[in-house]
Amino acid sequence: MRKKLKTLVLERGRDVKHVLDYPTANKNPWDFEHRGQAPLALKKENPIAGNRGMFNEATLHWVVMDGVHPFVEEKPFTWTRGYHVGGKSLMWARQTQRWSDYDFEGPIRDGFAVDWPIRYADMAPWYSHVELFAGISGNKDGLPHLPDGEFLPPIPLSCVEQHLQKVITQQYKDRYLINGRCAHITEPKPIHHEQGRAKCMHRNLCVRGCPLGGYFSSNASTLPWAAKTGKLTLRPFSTVHSIIYDEKKDKVIGVRVIDTNTKEMIEYYAKIIFVNASALNTNLILLNSTSNRFPNGLGNDNGLLGKYISWHNYRGRMQAECDNFLDMRTKGKNPSHSYIPRFRNVFKQETDFLRGYAAGIGTGRGFNADRNGIGEELKNNLIHPPLSNWGVSSWMMGECVPEEKNHVRLHETETDPYGIPQLVISAEWSENDDKMVKDYMEQLTEMFTHAGFKNIRATDSHANPGSDIHEMGGVRMGNDPKTSLLNKWNQLHTCKNVFVTDGACMTSTGTQNPSLTYMAITARAANYAVKALKKRNL
Repeated sequence: MRKKLKTLVLERGRDVKHVLDYPTANKNPWDFEHRGQAPLALKKENPIAGNRGMFNEATLHWVVMDGVHPFVEEKPFTWTRGYHVGGKSLMWARQTQRWSDYDFEGPIRDGFAVDWPIRYADMAPWYSHVELFAGISGNKDGLPHLPDGEFLPPIPLSCVEQHLQKVITQQYKDRYLINGRCAHITEPKPIHHEQGRAKCMHRNLCVRGCPLGGYFSSNASTLPWAAKTGKLTLRPFSTVHSIIYDEKKDKVIGVRVIDTNTKEMIEYYAKIIFVNASALNTNLILLNSTSNRFPNGLGNDNGLLGKYISWHNYRGRMQAECDNFLDMRTKGKNPSHSYIPRFRNVFKQETDFLRGYAAGIGTGRGFNADRNGIGEELKNNLIHPPLSNWGVSSWMMGECVPEEKNHVRLHETETDPYGIPQLVISAEWSENDDKMVKDYMEQLTEMFTHAGFKNIRATDSHANPGSDIHEMGGVRMGNDPKTSLLNKWNQLHTCKNVFVTDGACMTSTGTQNPSLTYMAITARAANYAVKALKKRNL
């Protein structure tokens, strides 16, 4: 979608060039000084960042250390950030599912949040636009509550997943196990070759950065594509302080940026501003953008900016074994997994909790390391370990209902290293979340039992809110300026040349991984913004 506008992209962190800046992409396990583990002293220095799975030698280059951008946890919250060019597109799980009207209409059916100003028909062509460019593998499943997309061939299910799929279909009328829909190129099309990207090789080292461009990231795809136009300027080391509102023109005219190396304050001017700093930082920027017209933050006439923060509920976990199919094992690695779409409260309210959850399913077969014996016996045991039973795992992806008490705000006195107020995050689980976890564990236990799995173990991780890395809300969309911040085109109701299209714009969260929806919303809003600019409506 080339619209010939000069565009400035601001990134608070360092530059990351595709291929060149993936330092661990091709390292072997023995190439790491500490065999992959981060030094204990470094972990102790960073108790928040050190609590994340990415805090290891292979991915430390993506981690935001605690002192780089401190924040205040009024209640425990796990906040994962990507402060580098490409952001979390280099760190994501690459799962991509469309929303349906059952998701967009959820708030008015269930009586929470506010009505979305858009529906699936508004989004469908933009989902297709993004999918064709990014490259999404999946299967056309014909499910009304999980619309099909523009798919490349799916990554095959394992024999155990096929077995569970058959059992679920036989036992339930409203439940399905399907191929995961993921942003991996399984069969490159001309558009992918034009981007310089190649087929996914199933290395499963994705989070280090993929030199092949086999999965979608901004670095491998959209940023180089935009750079080809000659109209893109990318400025790393640029922390946005606030957005500049002109009282006389009654509109936004630019942004204030702090150079992270020199601490110099710089102003850049533009006719259109897209605020996509990742949900919570987008809230921070808008809250810090004060003026006589907007003393409580840009566009915040109704006082709702920063409120109704939400996320996903990943607390439920399942483990089991399958002692069938012992004559088979997987060959190669699967960068995706299989998926059970939401089946609770889809077409009607049927439980004592609102909304529902989806479930990821993973299977694999490893080795039972036998360390018994000495000498040659021990050597043979270690070199030729017997295969174990199949392992089966599952994790829930529950929809959290947005609540006003879950919010972010600016601290009155504490600031970050650049003098910007620290963000206070106040978020907690609800009774609805607890009930959903309980139901997930009961229902997945039942499905695993029907499948004949053994040693079934259901657990509630009690992980902090935010552990899913899917922060949403605070600048929600809606029809009514009294109850929302953004209109159906993602413009601030009271400042039409400012658009918010990242997770902050979400009115509710759905059960789907959200990145595909963010990208489709962004493409739709950008197309509208260009047309409005040409008509001089901005």
